[in-house]
Amino acid sequence: MIEGGCRCGRVRYRAALAGLPKAYACHCLDCQTWSGSAFSVQIVLPEDQLEVTGEPALFELAAPDGSRVSRQHACPACFTRVYNTNTRRPGLAVLRAGTLDASDRLAIAAHIWTKRKLAGIDIPAAIPSWPEGAPPDALAAALRG
Repeated sequence: MIEGGCRCGRVRYRAALAGLPKAYACHCLDCQTWSGSAFSVQIVLPEDQLEVTGEPALFELAAPDGSRVSRQHACPACFTRVYNTNTRRPGLAVLRAGTLDASDRLAIAAHIWTKRKLAGIDIPAAIPSWPEGAPPDALAAALRG
């Protein structure tokens, strides 16, 4: 079982997983902007395994070309982004890894959008990375790894 939630505790979640899944770091401009940091760290899990308590606020953002809609779920009180879903990946939820109660025990297994990474952030050569988005099968394999 994994558990986590927002900073103030109003929105909490749990998922029946055997242990902490591996995480990936995204260095894209959207993740830098959303997180206010150099990159965001995320984990992917089946949406139907995510049990959320509290009522997250929903922010929907369509891609400029209309090819996908991202649904951001955040705490309406402290504004912590907890997870998102995306019409391009139906059935999957992407948790913001920093919201996990055990976030300090996560391992980053892959990096995407490295062409946008900030200078001074070193990615170990043994960690798979892609200059833009990773092919879905390759990212899934790195996260299973």
